[in-house]
Amino acid sequence: MIEYNKLRVRVHLDNLRHNYRTYTRLHDRVIPVIKSDAYGHGLLEVSRALESEGVDTFAVGFVHEAAALRQGGCDKRILALLGPIDAADDALLWEHEILAAVSHFDQLRRLVATAETNGPLAIGLKFDTGMRRLGFLPEELPQVIEILSGSKLTPVMISSHLASADTPGREVDVEGQHAQFQTVIDGLAEAGFEVEANLANSAGALAFEQCRLSSLRQGITLYGGNPFCGTSLEALGRELKPAMDVVAPVMQVHPLKKGESISYGWTYTAEADSVVAVIGVGYADNYSRSLSNTGEMLIHGTRVPIRGRVCMQMTAVDVTALMGEGKGVAPGDEAYLLGGPGPETITPEEMAGWWGSISYEVFCLLGMNQREYI
Repeated sequence: MIEYNKLRVRVHLDNLRHNYRTYTRLHDRVIPVIKSDAYGHGLLEVSRALESEGVDTFAVGFVHEAAALRQGGCDKRILALLGPIDAADDALLWEHEILAAVSHFDQLRRLVATAETNGPLAIGLKFDTGMRRLGFLPEELPQVIEILSGSKLTPVMISSHLASADTPGREVDVEGQHAQFQTVIDGLAEAGFEVEANLANSAGALAFEQCRLSSLRQGITLYGGNPFCGTSLEALGRELKPAMDVVAPVMQVHPLKKGESISYGWTYTAEADSVVAVIGVGYADNYSRSLSNTGEMLIHGTRVPIRGRVCMQMTAVDVTALMGEGKGVAPGDEAYLLGGPGPETITPEEMAGWWGSISYEVFCLLGMNQREYI
């Protein structure tokens, strides 16, 4: 958590709960993905807010994050999507009853051996149907079954991940992954293993009913990001509500005369007499330098453009339009970097576009600042 600045990340828990409920209309078993500190929204705070909605399973990334969630008081099933990396992780699976996704043979054999000493353990299995990151290949299923047979490990879940569900026009690719995954489900059933199967991510769940299976995983949409923003399927995410606002203080307001330049490198020169406000935020606060001369902020409900380069802890914006009669900007006022009230609110997708990134990165990085819960 960044503690050396004056930024505040405001997390709207009601919006999180609302976004979760939109997915419960799609399926009766939705697994909220709260990995990476809940995409910057707060691991424990988000889990506690969703427990009241009837969530019975949470998904995190690494095993030690699952252990932290358990130690924070969560008594629900916890899925560690990235599986155990080392012996310390292995021990945590038994100590905290963590369901880990096992994705390769070294990992599987190690757990089989450990179970001989530690006792039975329920596990998940990860299969690679095209993402080409983690997972057993579908054709490796017979070997997986052979190793599991007679062991103290019991597979209770299998997972795979869609690579292009958020890209209209890639329906054939999605169906191909679904078909491969179905062969794995069928093969496990024939071997006598009854498992919960999940394939659909946020985009897959919205657009591909056939991919919802036994359960589905809700990631970016839980936080109000629309995976189809800017595409022909954008309306599928129309009910989602962003859960994160980020504000920083106005530090100083002063004139910038025509012909004067501002900030490092003098990359912006005023074309007319104007007024700038210096905001207490910069790249040290995970506010990207790529927003220089590109991004916008929201002050008193009005969009104001960034002028010059984003510095380590300061960024200048043009507030000329706010300095008319009956208006004004003064030190101590709040500038919204993300979110904000009214129709001019800055959406995660807009900021990601200025940033040259995706909303996931916006949430994860800005969310490392000090948070408040509303």
